Amino acid sequence: MTWSAMGAAALALAVILGAFGAHGLKDRLDAYSLSVYEKAVFYHFVHGLGILIVSLLPKAGYLSQPQSSWVCGLLTAGIILFSGSLYVLAITRIPMLGAVTPFGGLSFIAAWLMLAWILLRNQA
Repeated sequence: MTWSAMGAAALALAVILGAFGAHGLKDRLDAYSLSVYEKAVFYHFVHGLGILIVSLLPKAGYLSQPQSSWVCGLLTAGIILFSGSLYVLAITRIPMLGAVTPFGGLSFIAAWLMLAWILLRNQA
């Protein structure tokens, strides 16, 4: 699977999970859990778009394919760890899952900083 396909699949999954939350969980979750779930969907969606955009940057000559793969891999890990832990936390209310979420956030930060560094370095 290409990173572009992965980005598109991540976006489709974000829409599916968002619709499930809005229609299937709205009467089952309290306000706090629903807000946690919505935050997971938001970050999932934003970073799915990130994967899609970053996957196209090698075609535009802004970075190499391996560089794009690293950034996309970190964004994917972030979606799994950050959004995934929040989805499960919202539904199960198992507080230990909150310990996983920051690792996803760090993965997001690392991806965006890596992209910035690569783009700045390639400008020279």
